[in-house]
Amino acid sequence: MMDIERFPFIEFRQFDWLRRAGVDTTVITRRMPIRLAHGTVAGDGRFDVDPEGRGFLAFSEGDDAVFWCPATGQTATWSGIAFALGEAAILAPETFAFDGHLNVYATPLEWLLSGCDGCVVLDWPRAFDRLRDCPRIAISESLLFLYRRHMKPARLPELSVLVVRKAVSA
Repeated sequence: MMDIERFPFIEFRQFDWLRRAGVDTTVITRRMPIRLAHGTVAGDGRFDVDPEGRGFLAFSEGDDAVFWCPATGQTATWSGIAFALGEAAILAPETFAFDGHLNVYATPLEWLLSGCDGCVVLDWPRAFDRLRDCPRIAISESLLFLYRRHMKPARLPELSVLVVRKAVSA
Protein backbone atom coordinates (compact mmCIF):
# COMPACT_ATOMS: atom_id res chain seq x y z
CA MET A 1 0.00 0.00 0.00
CA MET A 2 1.21 3.46 -0.91
CA ASP A 3 1.89 5.85 1.95
CA ILE A 4 0.87 9.08 0.23
CA GLU A 5 1.79 11.00 3.37
CA ARG A 6 5.43 10.76 2.35
CA PHE A 7 4.69 13.59 -0.09
CA PRO A 8 4.05 17.17 1.10
CA PHE A 9 0.70 18.91 0.69
CA ILE A 10 0.27 21.00 -2.45
CA GLU A 11 1.75 24.45 -2.18
CA PHE A 12 -0.11 27.72 -2.61
CA ARG A 13 1.02 27.84 -6.25
CA GLN A 14 -0.81 24.59 -7.10
CA PHE A 15 -3.81 25.55 -4.95
CA ASP A 16 -4.06 28.91 -6.73
CA TRP A 17 -3.68 27.27 -10.16
CA LEU A 18 -6.59 24.92 -9.40
CA ARG A 19 -8.73 27.86 -8.22
CA ARG A 20 -7.90 29.90 -11.35
CA ALA A 21 -8.75 26.86 -13.50
CA GLY A 22 -12.24 27.00 -12.01
CA VAL A 23 -12.07 24.28 -9.37
CA ASP A 24 -14.20 25.21 -6.38
CA THR A 25 -12.24 25.78 -3.19
CA THR A 26 -14.45 23.36 -1.28
CA VAL A 27 -13.61 20.62 -3.80
CA ILE A 28 -9.88 21.24 -3.34
CA THR A 29 -10.14 21.16 0.44
CA ARG A 30 -12.56 18.21 0.49
CA ARG A 31 -10.20 16.13 -1.67
CA MET A 32 -7.35 16.91 0.70
CA PRO A 33 -4.90 15.64 1.13
CA ILE A 34 -3.89 16.50 -2.41
CA ARG A 35 -0.18 16.00 -2.30
CA LEU A 36 2.68 17.22 -4.46
CA ALA A 37 5.17 14.71 -5.84
CA HIS A 38 8.03 15.10 -8.29
CA GLY A 39 8.87 12.33 -10.69
CA THR A 40 8.31 10.66 -14.03
CA VAL A 41 5.97 8.11 -15.56
CA ALA A 42 7.67 4.77 -16.19
CA GLY A 43 6.97 2.66 -19.26
CA ASP A 44 4.52 0.49 -17.31
CA GLY A 45 2.41 3.50 -16.30
CA ARG A 46 3.74 3.58 -12.76
CA PHE A 47 5.09 6.65 -11.01
CA ASP A 48 8.81 6.90 -10.36
CA VAL A 49 9.87 9.41 -7.71
CA ASP A 50 12.53 11.82 -8.99
CA PRO A 51 13.23 15.05 -7.11
CA GLU A 52 14.30 16.62 -10.42
CA GLY A 53 11.16 15.44 -12.25
CA ARG A 54 7.98 17.33 -13.07
CA GLY A 55 5.43 18.22 -10.43
CA PHE A 56 2.48 15.84 -10.11
CA LEU A 57 -0.63 16.22 -7.99
CA ALA A 58 -1.05 13.02 -5.98
CA PHE A 59 -4.42 11.62 -4.89
CA SER A 60 -5.04 8.71 -2.57
CA GLU A 61 -7.04 5.99 -4.35
CA GLY A 62 -7.83 3.09 -2.04
CA ASP A 63 -4.73 0.92 -1.74
CA ASP A 64 -2.99 2.90 -4.48
CA ALA A 65 -2.19 6.50 -5.40
CA VAL A 66 -2.89 8.35 -8.63
CA PHE A 67 -0.48 10.98 -9.92
CA TRP A 68 -1.43 13.70 -12.43
CA CYS A 69 0.90 16.21 -14.05
CA PRO A 70 -1.22 19.25 -15.03
CA ALA A 71 1.60 20.56 -17.26
CA THR A 72 1.61 17.48 -19.52
CA GLY A 73 -1.66 15.72 -18.73
CA GLN A 74 0.23 12.53 -17.86
CA THR A 75 -1.23 10.20 -15.26
CA ALA A 76 0.34 7.32 -13.38
CA THR A 77 -0.35 5.04 -10.45
CA TRP A 78 1.96 3.90 -7.70
CA SER A 79 1.28 0.16 -7.79
CA GLY A 80 -1.09 -0.37 -10.72
CA ILE A 81 -3.99 -1.41 -8.49
CA ALA A 82 -6.16 1.61 -9.33
CA PHE A 83 -7.68 1.60 -12.79
CA ALA A 84 -9.41 4.97 -12.31
CA LEU A 85 -9.31 8.14 -10.27
CA GLY A 86 -12.51 8.33 -8.21
CA GLU A 87 -13.19 4.58 -8.17
CA ALA A 88 -15.40 4.87 -5.08
CA ALA A 89 -18.15 6.38 -7.27
CA ILE A 90 -18.44 3.11 -9.23
CA LEU A 91 -19.79 1.15 -6.27
CA ALA A 92 -21.50 3.99 -4.41
CA PRO A 93 -25.30 3.51 -4.33
CA GLU A 94 -25.85 7.27 -4.46
CA THR A 95 -24.17 7.39 -7.88
CA PHE A 96 -27.12 5.59 -9.46
CA ALA A 97 -29.93 6.68 -7.12
CA PHE A 98 -32.82 8.54 -8.73
CA ASP A 99 -31.72 7.46 -12.25
CA GLY A 100 -28.22 8.87 -11.73
CA HIS A 101 -25.27 8.00 -13.95
CA LEU A 102 -21.63 7.25 -13.35
CA ASN A 103 -19.93 10.25 -14.93
CA VAL A 104 -16.68 9.33 -16.69
CA TYR A 105 -14.41 12.31 -17.39
CA ALA A 106 -11.51 12.59 -19.82
CA THR A 107 -9.10 14.39 -17.47
CA PRO A 108 -8.51 14.86 -13.76
CA LEU A 109 -9.19 18.59 -14.24
CA GLU A 110 -12.67 17.86 -15.68
CA TRP A 111 -13.27 15.55 -12.71
CA LEU A 112 -12.22 18.23 -10.22
CA LEU A 113 -14.33 20.86 -12.02
CA SER A 114 -17.35 18.56 -11.66
CA GLY A 115 -16.84 18.32 -7.91
CA CYS A 116 -15.27 14.84 -8.18
CA ASP A 117 -18.66 13.46 -9.22
CA GLY A 118 -17.62 10.34 -11.12
CA CYS A 119 -14.25 9.01 -12.23
CA VAL A 120 -11.41 9.28 -14.73
CA VAL A 121 -10.45 5.95 -16.32
CA LEU A 122 -6.68 5.57 -16.41
CA ASP A 123 -6.44 1.96 -17.66
CA TRP A 124 -9.01 1.38 -20.42
CA PRO A 125 -8.21 -2.33 -21.00
CA ARG A 126 -9.58 -3.00 -17.49
CA ALA A 127 -12.67 -0.79 -17.96
CA PHE A 128 -15.06 -3.51 -19.14
CA ASP A 129 -14.54 -5.74 -16.12
CA ARG A 130 -14.80 -2.83 -13.69
CA LEU A 131 -17.72 -0.93 -15.28
CA ARG A 132 -19.91 -3.63 -16.80
CA ASP A 133 -22.29 -3.77 -13.83
CA CYS A 134 -22.98 -0.02 -13.84
CA PRO A 135 -26.61 0.52 -14.87
CA ARG A 136 -25.99 3.95 -16.43
CA ILE A 137 -22.86 5.74 -17.59
CA ALA A 138 -22.48 9.31 -18.88
CA ILE A 139 -19.19 9.80 -20.67
CA SER A 140 -17.23 12.77 -21.98
CA GLU A 141 -17.72 13.02 -25.72
CA SER A 142 -13.97 12.83 -26.35
CA LEU A 143 -13.91 9.36 -24.73
CA LEU A 144 -16.65 7.77 -26.81
CA PHE A 145 -14.24 5.96 -29.16
CA LEU A 146 -12.21 4.53 -26.26
CA TYR A 147 -15.38 3.51 -24.46
CA ARG A 148 -16.77 1.63 -27.46
CA ARG A 149 -13.44 -0.03 -28.16
CA HIS A 150 -12.87 -1.27 -24.62
CA MET A 151 -16.36 -1.98 -23.30
CA LYS A 152 -16.47 -5.55 -24.53
CA PRO A 153 -14.93 -8.72 -23.16
CA ALA A 154 -11.25 -9.15 -23.90
CA ARG A 155 -11.94 -12.73 -24.93
CA LEU A 156 -15.07 -14.68 -25.75
CA PRO A 157 -15.31 -18.47 -25.54
CA GLU A 158 -14.91 -20.47 -28.72
CA LEU A 159 -18.35 -21.32 -30.02
CA SER A 160 -19.50 -24.57 -31.62
CA VAL A 161 -23.02 -25.19 -32.88
CA LEU A 162 -24.82 -28.37 -31.89
CA VAL A 163 -27.01 -29.75 -34.62
CA VAL A 164 -29.93 -31.72 -33.25
CA ARG A 165 -31.52 -34.11 -35.71
CA LYS A 166 -35.22 -34.56 -35.32
CA ALA A 167 -36.62 -38.04 -35.70
CA VAL A 168 -39.22 -38.51 -38.39
CA SER A 169 -42.38 -40.24 -37.22
CA ALA A 170 -43.91 -42.95 -39.37
